[in-house]
Amino acid sequence: MTNKKASVQTLVIIGLLALLVLVFYLAAFNQVNRNTSQDIAADREETFNWRLVTTWPKGFPGLGTAPENFAKLVQDMSGGRLNITVYGAGEIVGALEVFDAVSAGSAEMGHGAAYYWKGKVPAAQFFTSIPFGMNAQEYNGWLHHGGGLSMWRELYEPFNLVPFAGGNTGVQMGGWYNREIKTIDDLSGLKMRIPGLGGEVLNRAGGTTVNIPGGELYTSLKTGVIDATEWVGPYNDLAFGFHEVAEFYYYPGFHEPGASLEFIVNANALATLPADLRSIVEGAARAINQDMLDEYTASNNAALQELVEVHGVKLRRMPTPVFNHLYQIAQTVYAETAATDPEFARVWESYRDFQLSVERYHAISEEAYYEQRRAAERQ
Repeated sequence: MTNKKASVQTLVIIGLLALLVLVFYLAAFNQVNRNTSQDIAADREETFNWRLVTTWPKGFPGLGTAPENFAKLVQDMSGGRLNITVYGAGEIVGALEVFDAVSAGSAEMGHGAAYYWKGKVPAAQFFTSIPFGMNAQEYNGWLHHGGGLSMWRELYEPFNLVPFAGGNTGVQMGGWYNREIKTIDDLSGLKMRIPGLGGEVLNRAGGTTVNIPGGELYTSLKTGVIDATEWVGPYNDLAFGFHEVAEFYYYPGFHEPGASLEFIVNANALATLPADLRSIVEGAARAINQDMLDEYTASNNAALQELVEVHGVKLRRMPTPVFNHLYQIAQTVYAETAATDPEFARVWESYRDFQLSVERYHAISEEAYYEQRRAAERQ
């Protein structure tokens, strides 16, 4: 009987200990939940104020308004928790100093074009546009679903930067010239503002590349510092008034068949954001990337009509033999650069393979449809 009482007492004690452990566990669990909820609440109450520097004149159509639209979208989506002030070229840093400023943390974000930084990262040029490369639709496919974005981020990682696509102008015009181009010899001695690999192709064709920020192009063309310039297309070119200082307007732009812009974010600044704000930054960038292309698609034709019909611009198609010669030079540039730069070679292989693949499909989809539609319209 005594043993039985002892056993019962032992069971009671064990039960009480188990109950105490359970009560302690529940109290600790609730405290963790309270702390987590408080942390989340604190995250959702904290506000962040960023500066975004650009390579464009403040408020310039398309290029300059895209970062403004991005900042407004982020502010709205975040409920005012992430506020971004946009600065045009020269307001805080020069147009071609954006990469370094964001890398160093002087500004949290930048908006520009990757080929401006070719001196630091030669392979970055693929992430704006390359001569005879992909158009906007093809490029976006490669970037977001063909491995391009991961390569881009690997290239920028040593510079403490995280890149995002930040808009696309579509196929650009061939540029403004103060001499008519009839043969490849007409490019000899031509001083032209043309960045990226397009500039290297022009150099090998006998021209001279001059790198000038957009805000200085009008005066440079007017005073003869340069003989020609490419910029974007009718929508932007009309706004800059190039028709006042150049005689001939050539198409298409062999150098930039789908010029993508970039948002770059300081990696440390991005890491300080809560997860939901990081997602908002990425989602807003994707939205602006598409919105800019839509804006140029909607605006270019009306601007071109005004340039030709109101201002008397001489619109010219680049002669096929000149175009073909430039193509051959471009292929030589790619091969030679890839042979000496492993990063360039790796990105070029991925880019080229995707372009060849998508070209095969577009031959029976986009291209075939355009041809058939034009034929039907001519009936």
